[in-house]
Amino acid sequence: MTLEDIHGQEPVPAGHDGMEGAGKALQELLVSAQRRGCLTAGVYESAKLMNVDPDNVAFCVLAADEEDEGDIALQIHFTLIQAFCCENDIDIVRINDVSKLAAILGFSEESGEPRDLHCILITKPSDDWKDSALEKLNLFCQESRNVNDWVPTITLPE
Repeated sequence: MTLEDIHGQEPVPAGHDGMEGAGKALQELLVSAQRRGCLTAGVYESAKLMNVDPDNVAFCVLAADEEDEGDIALQIHFTLIQAFCCENDIDIVRINDVSKLAAILGFSEESGEPRDLHCILITKPSDDWKDSALEKLNLFCQESRNVNDWVPTITLPE
C-alpha cells in the first residue's frame, strides 16, 4: 500500500495549467542538467548516489510505463526511493511515459545500449546554482504536498 492508496489521490488532470507548466519545466530541467553533466539515470546508480551524497541531489524523477506497473521489484525500488526522498527533503515526481523521457534525453533504441530511465536524479553542480525550471518544479511539488499529493504525476509535453 502506498501513500497514494491511503489518501486516494488521483493525478492532476493533464489539462491542468500547473501540470502543463510543470511538464515544460521538467523538460527544460532535464535538458539543462544533461548538458551540465548533473543527471544520473538508473535505479541502481541513483540509489548509490543518494546513499553516498544525498545533500547533492536536487530533484528526483520516477518513470514507468503501464507495463512496468506489474514489475514488483521496480515498485519496491520506487517505494524505497520515495521514502528516501521524503526523508531527505528531495522533491520527487512521477511520469508515465518512458519513451518521451528517452526522446527528451536523446536516447534511442537504435543505439543498441539499453538505458534504465526508471529513476533520474538531478544533482547540484555547485552551491550557487539557480535554475528557474527547478524552482518552478519545487513550487509545483510544494503545492502538491499541500493537497496531500506527495509524489505528483507530471505529463511531459509532446
